[in-house]
Amino acid sequence: MDHASVARRLARELTDQELARIFPGVEPDRVRALLADDDDSKSPARKESGSAQAAAGNTGACSLYTDGASRGNPGLAGAGMVLLDADGREMAARSAFLGTCTNNVAEYKALLLGLELAREAGCSRLTVFLDSELVVRQLTGRYKVKNAALKPLYEQARQLLRSFAEVSINHVVRARNKRADALANQGIDNRQG
Repeated sequence: MDHASVARRLARELTDQELARIFPGVEPDRVRALLADDDDSKSPARKESGSAQAAAGNTGACSLYTDGASRGNPGLAGAGMVLLDADGREMAARSAFLGTCTNNVAEYKALLLGLELAREAGCSRLTVFLDSELVVRQLTGRYKVKNAALKPLYEQARQLLRSFAEVSINHVVRARNKRADALANQGIDNRQG
């Protein structure tokens, strides 16, 4: 395994607490961004390729923030999804009412809706941010999926993730996921019925 692969793996698998202990005074999301940065992206061949793609108008790189909310567990639930382009500009934002479900089911359903949104937008390289450590750890293989209600959602998510050329799944603290959180609550507030 090369250095870049090790760095990417560390970025995916270390918790916020572990990163804070190793890199005191540096925000865990910043450390993840630095660790996930591929050193050979600075090579001349990559720069040319990136410039050509940027000149074409779309690199296919997107960031997706999702959040599921449940008022009660189970309770009325909503989903929020925010899709950003490579420059961090908002491409799309949606909320959805999910009916009655648990918070973990809402988190998975928000992710599924967000992945569909990213596919519709033509994203080929996707960086996903969720504030659910459980979902992130299940999708990155650190935790097994034991809950029967989550297994089919997990399988759907894995299948959708395979439709992208490159995918990175990352945990983000709730404070850095405010827009998706607000949209998830909006989904509950604006429910039909």
